This record gives sequence, structure tokens and C-alpha cells, in this order.
Amino acid sequence: MSDGLVFVRRIRRTPYSNRVEQAGVRGYSVYNHMILPKSFGMSVEEAYWHLREHVQLWDVSVQRQVEIIGPDAARLVQWMTPRDLRQAEVGRCYYVPIVDQSGGMLNDPVLLKLADDRYWLSIADSDLLLYVKGLIIGGGFDARAFEPDVNPLAIQGPKAEDLMADLFGAHIRELKFYRYTHIDVLGSRQIIARSGFSSMDGFEIYLADRDLAEPLWDMIMSAGEKYNIAPGGPNQIDRIEGGLLGYGNEMTMDNNPLEMGFGKFCNLTGDIDCIGREALLNIQNAKPKRHIRGVSFGNVACPICSTPWPVYVGAEQVGQITSAIWSPRLKTNVGLSLIDADHWDPGTPVSVTFPDGATHSGTVVVLPFA
Repeated sequence: MSDGLVFVRRIRRTPYSNRVEQAGVRGYSVYNHMILPKSFGMSVEEAYWHLREHVQLWDVSVQRQVEIIGPDAARLVQWMTPRDLRQAEVGRCYYVPIVDQSGGMLNDPVLLKLADDRYWLSIADSDLLLYVKGLIIGGGFDARAFEPDVNPLAIQGPKAEDLMADLFGAHIRELKFYRYTHIDVLGSRQIIARSGFSSMDGFEIYLADRDLAEPLWDMIMSAGEKYNIAPGGPNQIDRIEGGLLGYGNEMTMDNNPLEMGFGKFCNLTGDIDCIGREALLNIQNAKPKRHIRGVSFGNVACPICSTPWPVYVGAEQVGQITSAIWSPRLKTNVGLSLIDADHWDPGTPVSVTFPDGATHSGTVVVLPFA
């Protein structure tokens, strides 16, 4: 058996992979059937402090787009989510939980409205395209769904705005969070959004021309030298501290948006109709039985949480930690967990049991941690 990740055609490289390798990538994850660079020599803690203080360039091509286009595109997109999109505007980004007939979450993409009849769903790690194609066929929608060759780069950190203004003009500073605009990039027109999977300020360039991938990487890295730029990827400490939930970690089809803290994105009044509305309305009326919370626990760094760790109040299991890591800033372990209703109040004392049987005292916290 060979060591490490074996690259085969079904696990796709990205247009930036050569540059990522030249930058000294040390580890990958697989996401949407593509490789996601995770580390470049710095420890997770070193990368965390660098992200908080400087700027990083991330290859997030794994953030695939599902493009929906056609006369029924708007109706189809609204059918898939309980979020009210009737007033959605071109130039804005929208967080949209996608649910099935039981209210279970299938994905939690960011929606970009490109035109009244054209949308991108920037998806988390699941095969949402197949689901959308099924809805088009089964529902008789006059629309097409496909994966365009769009490969995002993320520029994240407190110095991201200065770097982007240097490269693309001072008007970039006026771009508000979860808005996008078009910029001139190496003789082409590309989309840039003020967004990203970190708690820091940042931007994402949705590059739609793979021939420009390496020149764009080089241009950003060169311009970022004076800002102490470094290659990187989504940081686990930053993600958990910021309460950023990961599909497949904190939530799956077994979870609904109400218990995951996404109730504000669900219009269940009957003003709109969508898949799963009745199921979600029933859950809302009965009140969710659990809710996503943070748990701070222990004063020694925890191991990697590769399998869920049970959370107890006394002898009763009231939840499970799905992601956890030591926070060097808060001087405690921080974890994410769905906690049962009777025990989800902030300040509730709990205990967390590691796979080796060791038990550590903790406290329920409302997200984000900091």
C-alpha cells in the first residue's frame, strides 16, 4: 500500500495545483471530488496567527458552482430553499440552505444571482448537481443545470483589502460583505466577491478562465509580498472559533436548518413554497429538540476529532462534538456540537469524553466563541 493521497482522474487537480506544489504544500483534503490544499509547512496554530495578522492566498477550486440557467431558473432555485429569494438582486450573494422533503439539509451553498434567469450555487461538499438535474427532469422546469469551469481563489486576512485595492483599484474597498462585482483580470472580466470561509475579511475571485490561473496566482503572490502573503487554506482554529459550520461535519441530511441556527433564512409563513416547507413548519411548531452550540473544554490541547466525542451532563449524553481544536487565543479547546434542548443554555456545565476514555469538564457557549 502506498503512503499518502493517490491522485487519480476521479480526484481532480485544480488549475492552480502546479503553483500550490511549488509553494510547498504539505497536506490535502478531498472535497467535491477535487483536492483541497490544507497546509504549507506552518502548523495549524502558526497559520492561524498569520491569517489573523496578514493575508493568505487559498486555492478553493473545490468550491464548485452549479449553474442554473433558463426561463424557470428563478422558480427552480426558490423551490429548493426555504429562504425567500423574491427580492434577490444581481450583484449580491445569499446563503441558502437546500433541503429535501423532510427538511433535511442537502447542502448549504452561497447563491450568486448573475441575472434574472441565471444563478450560481457555490456548493459545499455534496453532489448537489445531480439533485438539481433530477428536479429539472421530474418537475418539468425549463432550465439547464451544469458545472461551469470556474475555479475560485480566496484572499483572506486583515490585509486582503489593501492587497486587492493595489491590484484592482481603490473601488474594491467599497464592495460590501456578501456583494460581488466584476473586475478586469489579465485582459479578462471576472467576478470578485467579498466573502470567504474564514472569520477574517476577505475576497474570492471566481476565475472562469483556467488559462489565467497560474498568471493570476503569480500576480497576487508578487503583489502580496509587502503584506507578508503566504499560501494557505481554511484554518480549523479560525473556523471553529468563528462558528463556521462544515457540511458533512456539523450537519448532514439528518439535520435541519432550524436546529443548525439558520432559522433566519427560512420563510415558513406560506408566502413562498419550497420543498420541505411543511416538514420544517412542523419542526418549528414542535420546537427543535436540539441546537448548534459551542463547547469550551479542557486546559490541554485535544487530539484530532476524527470521530464524534460524546458530551454529557452527568450520566446523560446530551450531544456530541463534531469538530474540535485547541484555541491558543482563548486558552481552551473549542468544539462544535448539537446540544439537546434541556441543556443548551450558555454556561451549562458538561463533560466531554475522548476516545481513550478520558473525560474533560466543559461549558456550553453560544456561537461564535470570539
